[in-house]
Amino acid sequence: MHSIPLVHVPDLPLVPLHEDEHLLAFDKPPGLLCVPGRGPDKQDCLIHRVQAQRWPEALIIHRLDMATSGIVLMARHPEAQRAMSAAFAERQVSKEYEAIVAGSPHCPDGAWQEIDAPILLDWPRRPIHIIDPAGKSSLTQWKLIESMNDASFLTSADDLSEIRPYSVSRLALRPVTGRTHQLRVHLQYRGWPILGDTLYAPQAVQKASNRLLLHARLLHFLNPMTGSKVWIESSVPF
Repeated sequence: MHSIPLVHVPDLPLVPLHEDEHLLAFDKPPGLLCVPGRGPDKQDCLIHRVQAQRWPEALIIHRLDMATSGIVLMARHPEAQRAMSAAFAERQVSKEYEAIVAGSPHCPDGAWQEIDAPILLDWPRRPIHIIDPAGKSSLTQWKLIESMNDASFLTSADDLSEIRPYSVSRLALRPVTGRTHQLRVHLQYRGWPILGDTLYAPQAVQKASNRLLLHARLLHFLNPMTGSKVWIESSVPF
């Protein structure tokens, strides 16, 4: 079993990306849990900070990995929580992420491509997940934003042999399914580990960044309480 080290995340004032009578959205910083974990050292989390600051009624709807930054949606009452949780489960919410990876994915004509590979929890090494025929069906869409063709900023790594043959690429990602670690596992499976990924990247790629370069940048959906379109965006910090 792998342990994930906790990092101190400054408790700064929260500014909603979206706020209405039913829903809230916030930008989660990397390294902060969405909800409390087990043990007194894992009680600091986004939902507790939101509730303590100004929104005691806030309820979590979905989660991001602790290492991932970006948009987290919350409800302001149980009915909205149930309705939006159902919308996520029924894939009525469009999600888009951005990542910087080691590698040169080929993306003809800039079209969206797919990674369709089942994901299974590797129980002895949990929380590590792997591609396995016995796993849950998992589908990711991806598109190349730019090939950066420069790994010079990786010189802080001890061993660059694993990454020197590759360029560095910025990708747009759409998780059609919502499996744990899905984007990280699918990209590693295709040979494009995310920079700074301490669970799935080779050591040189892990050391290329002091954080996981994965950000949830876009959510759009119909508000189930009002029927109105909601479009929430977050600036990518890398």
